Amino acid sequence: MEKHLLRRQLAAFLAEDVGCGDLTSESIFTPEQTGAARLVARQHCLAAGVAAVAAEVFHVQNEAIVCENCLADGQEVTPGMAIMTVRGPVVDLLKAERVALNLLQRLCGIATLTSQYARLVAGTKARIVDTRKTTPGLRLLEKYAVTVGGGGNHRYNLADGVLVKDNHIAACGGIATAVARLRQRVPHTIRIEVECDSLEQVADCLACGVDCILLDNMTPDILRQAVALIAGQALTEASGGVNLDTVAEIAATGVDLISVGAITHSAPHCDIGMDWL
Repeated sequence: MEKHLLRRQLAAFLAEDVGCGDLTSESIFTPEQTGAARLVARQHCLAAGVAAVAAEVFHVQNEAIVCENCLADGQEVTPGMAIMTVRGPVVDLLKAERVALNLLQRLCGIATLTSQYARLVAGTKARIVDTRKTTPGLRLLEKYAVTVGGGGNHRYNLADGVLVKDNHIAACGGIATAVARLRQRVPHTIRIEVECDSLEQVADCLACGVDCILLDNMTPDILRQAVALIAGQALTEASGGVNLDTVAEIAATGVDLISVGAITHSAPHCDIGMDWL
């Protein structure tokens, strides 16, 4: 994550939450009063965004805040384990608390769920990747959490890669037409990926020489047939109908990638609190 972009986002999150000031904290405490607290896990999870994000929230609020004993991202966390200790002006610690916890809970949740998917496909050639089904404003952070959990990132945004989907194909009249137009405009350094929902479309993609074929909502049996048909001529990506119960069977078909929207849009937040010392 580019630090200056991250800090700009975190400053906006703090501005949203603090508004014109913390009426409660600023009425109780003086600016000179200092204190310390620990961010503590209430459940098993995978640490993600501790020093890189949560600590940065406190630093953006006040550079004088000290963040120490930060767990490494990717570390297994057990209930009651301290994730990080913060020290500094009481008012600033309390102003930053909610934003830091919100982000930490979200990122740990995504990393934890991603790691569950990654473990289920271990031993196969398949790799778990994310999608653009992220929370608006949090894509940078959520895609980072996916990598902490052992997953990979698909394209970051629409300008980041070519993916011809069903509506592109329907609107322009066919796969061959879409690919031909792309080859006239897109730099040779960019891969062309096409979404298919049938073996006939897979054959069309092979005829066009596309770089990657997205096999959408296919049964495991059809996926195996598609992988055999493609025979290494293009990268294969499976999507649709992927969950913790189906991902191992999908991976066993021999696909290269499995994209899972659930790891970002449906990951539960982890229970993490801030305990005053």
